[in-house]
Amino acid sequence: MNPLDRLADLFDGEGSAEYLGEAVTQAQHMLQAGALAEEAGAPAHLVAAALLHDIGHFHGAVTGRDLMEGGHDNRHSHTGADWLARFFGPEVTEPVRLHVAAKRYLCTVEPGYFALLSDASVHTLRVQGGPMSPEQAREFAAHPGARDAVAVRRWDEQAKDPDRETPGFAHFRPLLEGLLKPDHAAA
Repeated sequence: MNPLDRLADLFDGEGSAEYLGEAVTQAQHMLQAGALAEEAGAPAHLVAAALLHDIGHFHGAVTGRDLMEGGHDNRHSHTGADWLARFFGPEVTEPVRLHVAAKRYLCTVEPGYFALLSDASVHTLRVQGGPMSPEQAREFAAHPGARDAVAVRRWDEQAKDPDRETPGFAHFRPLLEGLLKPDHAAA
């Protein structure tokens, strides 16, 4: 199956499920994040990363529900990035991989960031290791992908508005098509 068809199916199927206790579905959340990145004039790879940042909730042995109810870290940032790496390059996958670390980082280095988190995001922060230590924050900031991951994280946190109108997955399909690895691009 074409990877974009598979993604469209995920957004329409599993994506229609509730999103970890938030007032939006998983698909609404990811579409809002992609739209926010697009509105901010972000480059295509960051729009894609924002759009796809939580795809890992659909993959792996531990689901998003397990994360919320069982308190088990599903490492969705890593499973999502690993799955997406079959189709997209690191410019898309690394911000996805680092978006949870970016939340932990921002809670350490930016006064007031923690107060912006939803109740569900506060819960997952605890499960995901809590705020970084100062040393961890320095190491994260030195990572070449830190800036992109922080940008995706900010859109992630803003993308939980049940009243926000956003375009559907089809709107982002041409952008994603242009970012596919050559062996997956449409002929």
